[in-house]
Amino acid sequence: MFKEIIANVRKTVPLVHNITNYVTVNDVANVLLACGGSPIMSDEPLDVADITSICGGLNINIGTLNKNSIEAMFVAGKKANELGHVVLLDPVGAGASALRTDTALKLIEEVKFDIIRGNISEIKTLVLGSGTTKGVDADAADAVTDANLQEMVKFVKEIAAKFNTIIAITGAIDLVADKDKCYVIRNGRPEMGKITGTGCQLSGMIPAFAVANKDNMLEAVAAAVCTMGAAGEIGFERMLPGEGNSTYRNRIIDAIYNMDDETLNRYAKVEIF
Repeated sequence: MFKEIIANVRKTVPLVHNITNYVTVNDVANVLLACGGSPIMSDEPLDVADITSICGGLNINIGTLNKNSIEAMFVAGKKANELGHVVLLDPVGAGASALRTDTALKLIEEVKFDIIRGNISEIKTLVLGSGTTKGVDADAADAVTDANLQEMVKFVKEIAAKFNTIIAITGAIDLVADKDKCYVIRNGRPEMGKITGTGCQLSGMIPAFAVANKDNMLEAVAAAVCTMGAAGEIGFERMLPGEGNSTYRNRIIDAIYNMDDETLNRYAKVEIF
């Protein structure tokens, strides 16, 4: 299904600028290196225009906002737009506080995002202007399930059309869609929820996949989401008695480091609607 997506990342080594949260910044950098990309981190407003200019992709993650980082997001986002770079928004915790919600909504107004990745509650907040996000986790009532799958596929395509972007909703069932096509992805393990920041790591990795496969961006985003889920499965398979979530985090990163297109396609559990 996924043809040379990872191979293209490893061949081109995309440099991705991350304005991300301080809880997960180190893991975001390590996952980018593991998938074949190259990370650079900067959230100083006086620095970000220069930094994002030398990159191919920009990852904006609102997980730990402050006045400086918010200003930096707008400066970097507009510069990346000017240069035609791939830009991703991860609206972490949108709906949990007014600052997060307002910042995410204003970013969408002023910056063109090629990709928006979040859990279902965060994405709904962007559409409705308010939400029921439980901290940085999705409200269980919002979950994508087999019972509401057709409805949610229609919903995510409508959001993609509304924002003229690719939407990636991640959870037990992942949805990656533009206005015409939706990948339904069933990879991953529930134990991944015991590790801080697998979503943030994915948001760092997605721009690398997209930059390396710009002519096939929807498939590239789906491949990145699938890669994280498959790595969760592979990492869990390799867990030994007595090991816990710290080891599991490392095993996931190792699985991404060793992932290739053949392995990804062997593990992929994907339907297209």
